[in-house]
Amino acid sequence: MRKNRILLAATVAIAALGCVASQNNAAEPSLKNVFKDDFVIGAALNYKQAMGQDPKAEAIVAQHFSTISPENLLKWESVHPSPGTYNFKPADAYVALGKKHKQFIVGHALVWHQQTPNWVFEDQAGKPASKAQLLQRMEEHIAAVAGRYKGQINGWDVVNEALNDDGTLRKSKWHQITGEEYLAKAYEAARKADPKAELYYNDYNLWKPAKRDGAIKLVKSLQDKGLKVTGIGMQGHYGLESPSLAQIEESIIKFSALGKVMITELDIDVLPNPSNRQGADIDATFEFDQKYNLYTNGLPEDVQQKLAKRYADLFALFHKHRDKISRVTFWGVTDADSWLNDWPIKGRTSYPMIFDRNYQPKPAFQAIIQAVNKK
Repeated sequence: MRKNRILLAATVAIAALGCVASQNNAAEPSLKNVFKDDFVIGAALNYKQAMGQDPKAEAIVAQHFSTISPENLLKWESVHPSPGTYNFKPADAYVALGKKHKQFIVGHALVWHQQTPNWVFEDQAGKPASKAQLLQRMEEHIAAVAGRYKGQINGWDVVNEALNDDGTLRKSKWHQITGEEYLAKAYEAARKADPKAELYYNDYNLWKPAKRDGAIKLVKSLQDKGLKVTGIGMQGHYGLESPSLAQIEESIIKFSALGKVMITELDIDVLPNPSNRQGADIDATFEFDQKYNLYTNGLPEDVQQKLAKRYADLFALFHKHRDKISRVTFWGVTDADSWLNDWPIKGRTSYPMIFDRNYQPKPAFQAIIQAVNKK
């Protein structure tokens, strides 16, 4: 009898704890509701998440985000790996997920110098393709990919990372073969494929004055030709201290004269970086060195608080300029998903997001809410 009473008491206690947990979860503020009058807020999804193989991540995406971006599955090598061959299954699942949760769906990226197969730039003999051949391939690719999702994907990163940090055009294979012509042709093709979709230019380090000025020059030149460039995506691959809020703010203000401003690919690297965090070029990789992998057993509390303050300060800035910013997108859902676990050094334990490896909100999550609620 006593044993039964103990079991009953334990059952009641567990039920009560479950109820409290449920109430706490329900009481947890939703980011998309916090910012519903300001800008859409979102995350980039990986293959498993897009394919419905990470239900815990999907629960976070459904509760907190009003927009999604694809991390890799719409890049050329993923969706169009060989001539005449398209792999739309992951992208179809990604778009279906966004529709399911009534989110603003972003496409990333139609034209980029990375993650584009070599065959795109070569003729049948393996020599450099002609200008006409490369432009035709690009236009056909955009027509097939953006055209498939016409009316479903709401905005596209049409051209990604076409600039050097000094503001000059990157001498990519696109540029080597076509000169500047590929830029205009890309936006022409994207608009033709889906006239109603928003069309963006996206790049990193746009807080740097020279690169910012180069982006303004590039986008203005396209718009002056009558081409549709809806806005500029400022990749937010930041550190705990750099860039300064003033540098980010200056770019937000200047870019807003050309159209919508988006904070894309937002994450904060808390680990030391051998490149001194001078860029986000995926070619800039380094050999593993333990001195750049400090927190294998968890993030120390003082660093956790620095991360929280950095996110709070950034979101206070974004909220201040909510009349200019249309979207803020984290580059991943949890710490486990982040590309910073493998860049610029493979095999690191990184902590750049606001949800941890157990799918739980970090102090940075609450810091963001508090920073905005103080306004």
